[in-house]
Amino acid sequence: MSIGLVMMALGGFRFGMTNGAYQQFSRSAGYRWNKVDRLGREPALQYLGPDTQEVTIEGVIYPHFKGGLRQVDLMRLKADTGMPMMMVDGLGWVWKKWVIVRVEERKSYFLRDGAPRKIEFSLTLNSYGPDAGGLASIVGGLL
Repeated sequence: MSIGLVMMALGGFRFGMTNGAYQQFSRSAGYRWNKVDRLGREPALQYLGPDTQEVTIEGVIYPHFKGGLRQVDLMRLKADTGMPMMMVDGLGWVWKKWVIVRVEERKSYFLRDGAPRKIEFSLTLNSYGPDAGGLASIVGGLL
């Protein structure tokens, strides 16, 4: 498949016009603050750093047109391995490592044999975070 047809790559998965195209992409980022109680004053907040980011990809698969019936099943199988995957968008931005935390699907417009003509899916990803650096490397350097 040509790289120009890929909207997003997550590990071995390719989301694009020829398979599993998504119509909505949402991203949320949180930031951790710890409440520190103080005598005679209101609590202070101490910044602990960024929290896990979340991405939700929602799309539609027409299995008899492109891609086949098992695309969502393959997403579930990959999620079940517990392995983080690199994510790169179609513009070339490297999003680092992500894990699949939720897979949903809705099937409709069935053929006589029960095969759906339309599969809507939602894939929820969480950022994995770096394996090196951060507090662990600081503490390790002090020992």
